[in-house]
Amino acid sequence: MNDTPSSKPANVVDPVAHSDAVGSAYASLVTPEHRKAHGLYLTPPDVARFMASYISPRTGAVRVLDPCAGGGILSTAAIRGLVEAGAKRLHLVAYEVDRKLAKKLDGVLAAAVRWAQGRGAELTYDLRVEDFVIANADALQGLGGLFAPSSDRTFDVVIANPPYFKLNKADPRAQAALSVVHGQPNIYGLFMAIGAALLRKGGELVFITPRSFASGDYFRAFRRQFFGLVRPQEMHVFGSRRDAFARDAVLQENVILHAVRDDGWSEGEVTISTSAGIRDLAERETRTKPIGEVLDLASKDLVLRMPATADDEDLMRSVDAWSDRLASHGWKISTGPVVAFRAKEFQSPTGGPGTVPLLWLNHIHPMEVRWPLVKRKNEHILDRMASRNILVPNANYVVLRRFSAKEEKRRLVAAPYLAASMDVPMVGLENHLNYIYRPGGSLTEEEAIGLAAFLNSTLLDTWFRATNGNTQVGAAEIRAMPMPPIPTIRALGRRARGVTDLALIDGLVADVLGSVSGADLLVA
Repeated sequence: MNDTPSSKPANVVDPVAHSDAVGSAYASLVTPEHRKAHGLYLTPPDVARFMASYISPRTGAVRVLDPCAGGGILSTAAIRGLVEAGAKRLHLVAYEVDRKLAKKLDGVLAAAVRWAQGRGAELTYDLRVEDFVIANADALQGLGGLFAPSSDRTFDVVIANPPYFKLNKADPRAQAALSVVHGQPNIYGLFMAIGAALLRKGGELVFITPRSFASGDYFRAFRRQFFGLVRPQEMHVFGSRRDAFARDAVLQENVILHAVRDDGWSEGEVTISTSAGIRDLAERETRTKPIGEVLDLASKDLVLRMPATADDEDLMRSVDAWSDRLASHGWKISTGPVVAFRAKEFQSPTGGPGTVPLLWLNHIHPMEVRWPLVKRKNEHILDRMASRNILVPNANYVVLRRFSAKEEKRRLVAAPYLAASMDVPMVGLENHLNYIYRPGGSLTEEEAIGLAAFLNSTLLDTWFRATNGNTQVGAAEIRAMPMPPIPTIRALGRRARGVTDLALIDGLVADVLGSVSGADLLVA
């Protein structure tokens, strides 16, 4: 909306503080529903300044893109950082779909123009009140071809805190970005992919997002295209789910990614830093790793690993050394076959003849199945010919929650289900559970207890968190997880019977792994 620098006297107000005040005031006036629909979770000033610090000093004309500008805090943080590093001519393109907020943003950016002018820099800006994804998704189809974005649509810097919510595949935004869409995409991935496509060679991208893009089927197509364009240089991992957006009461595992446009790159180094939250950013732990240790370019999955600390890296190396998987042990994992809304006719609030236990998510706790709870309406399911196809034989299993609550400390929650605990022929497992089993037979009790203990350990939970940014625990991820040898699992099962304290489980895991050649394994 502004094409020329203002002739007004320079405004000495810090543009970052100004944008934060304006954005916060606006957010306090709108409903929670409005904020959720627009992804209006404002970046805290300290995080904005930290993100801007990744941007390299640049001379000459600098083009900056903020694809979801909100109150302008990332735009102004980038402008301030670039001006203070010596940039003299800057042009900002900012997108904001909320028209009322865009009017506030226009005032913020006009003030930033005056601030820059007072420091001898020329800032112009173009504020676009339209959907960034719809307006720019064609850049994904033009990659490397005749229809690549023109110079007036490419940028030296893209900085963003994009909205995050899932899109229906039929949504116009998902349809516009089909090359990076699989299943039910999360909108923030579209912002990242298009932002990368709009970078000039050597341009820099700085995004704060959830970690879920780093792994999983839904983001595989995205990772292939995204990491074909940009080379990661820095990643910052927040240890706390609450702290990065605490004032908006957002629970999310956040990561800041700084990457450089470098088509076809194949090697390099990446710096990983970690802080518990915002207050300890200045004391963050930092280490530099070969990129191949973080992102395996030869793998079809292209999982981006994010171990939070050097100790986590050591734990991951221990797990990676295991050569077994579920399949090599002759075991399988499946999703609970009882889909609640489709099986209403078979569910029962009371037990009695012809019913068997129906296990739900809240029955599964670390190392124990708590059933019945007498809080749920339907903790039983009818065992009839018509329902047999959604029941499983009463055998020994390891049952896992498919979903973990965002506030939970552990991602993996597993319990041994022992057939001897229920005098029934069949059992019902609801669809929010996964279960590990031996096809055509049963795990031994030692195997079920030992495997559940390993899955509940800090060792495997750390490995899983570093390789998977989702709160969902998918069967595919468990299939791919390295497993210790069966004798080791059985040895742990003998020791962990009846143990539910996770600190004790960790001690037993460490003890068993330290004595894998000892007498415990001779009787396996």
